Amino acid sequence: MGNILKNIISWSRTLGPGLITAALVFGPSKMTITSRLGADYGYSMLWIVVVAIFFMAVFTTMATRIGIATDKSFLQTVREKWGKFPSILIGIGVFLVSTSFQAGNSIGVGIAVGELYHTSPVPWIILFTTLGVGLLFLRKFYTVLEKTMIALISLMLLSFVATLFYAKPDLGGIATGFVPSYPANSLGLIIAFTASCFSIVGALYQSYLVQERRAQRASSPSDDKKSGSVAGIVLLGVMSAVVIICAAAVLNPKGIKVNSASDMAKALEPIFGRNASTFFLIGLFGAAFSSLIGNASVGGTLLGDALGFGSKFSSVKVRYLIATVMIFGAFIAIRFGKLPLELIIFAQSVTIFIVPFIGTAMYIVANDAQIMGEHKNSPAIKIFGAMGLILLFALAANNVETLFFNNPLFK
Repeated sequence: MGNILKNIISWSRTLGPGLITAALVFGPSKMTITSRLGADYGYSMLWIVVVAIFFMAVFTTMATRIGIATDKSFLQTVREKWGKFPSILIGIGVFLVSTSFQAGNSIGVGIAVGELYHTSPVPWIILFTTLGVGLLFLRKFYTVLEKTMIALISLMLLSFVATLFYAKPDLGGIATGFVPSYPANSLGLIIAFTASCFSIVGALYQSYLVQERRAQRASSPSDDKKSGSVAGIVLLGVMSAVVIICAAAVLNPKGIKVNSASDMAKALEPIFGRNASTFFLIGLFGAAFSSLIGNASVGGTLLGDALGFGSKFSSVKVRYLIATVMIFGAFIAIRFGKLPLELIIFAQSVTIFIVPFIGTAMYIVANDAQIMGEHKNSPAIKIFGAMGLILLFALAANNVETLFFNNPLFK
């Protein structure tokens, strides 16, 4: 019994980086997409969660092993292997995408708390952005970040499970939902969900989190376990599935449509009362605040690394870059009240080209025995990783068509 308990405690200590990755990926936009999947198509789209989570887990564990195999950051490895330009391209690209989408996280925080207290979202945006920036300058920011994300993930899980209790879903419908099907006009949401869940930038950041954790705790590479990253991504899938199930049970039978995550909370109240919508809004706050901090950390860390400032949270310049992303997002949220269409188009344009490039670079590095040693990709991971790359390029091709050929702004 003592050994089992010791193993459980040892395993739980590896969860931090994986939970941070899950928390930063599961933001307000993700909640909106998952809510719409359930509201529009019932339980029938649950299978897509398994597919997206599988490929996310493949690349997240790949990034974890990259972080374990070397003391150099990913962009330092890229710089040595291919030169400065690819490293700078990735760093600037990730920073621009993170900054462009940050307003959505700020808006999510403001709306979630504003709806709870029936107030304007603006004071809450200012308050929680200030809190996020303040956390940056604590001496052990990584430790604070890890504990904050674990708390927010726990908050989200409890909130969504409580909402599920009110929803009383059909177990038979849930079971059939994991059998692949393609309802009419569902392709757009399938693509949107897969792209948001299979976040190659989030997966890449795992390598930085593993190294940051090691530096903070003075641990050896052998102390970092792959299971921690997998557990975090599995939790990401569980939260996605629960939101879909709630929307399928409550909104789909009544034909209620949602265009944002807060719309789902509003729809719950007249059906189940204030408690149900409160639980969901608490979950929305957890998703928004975790992404507000996590998304900014990704953008600031990668740009700092690309510019030669290092990638550690101990670097003041890296912290200022992270703060810049947070402040920019808050400014846009307060000024426009939503993420401007021009910023969405700009971010999508950058994403189309940068994501397949990052995925390919990760795959090549993880296959390099000279860099990875015993941590290089196994034959199975090589196959699944190649399949994931095909999926990334397919998503990019679809985005090119949607953005540049079917967008009325370009006609």
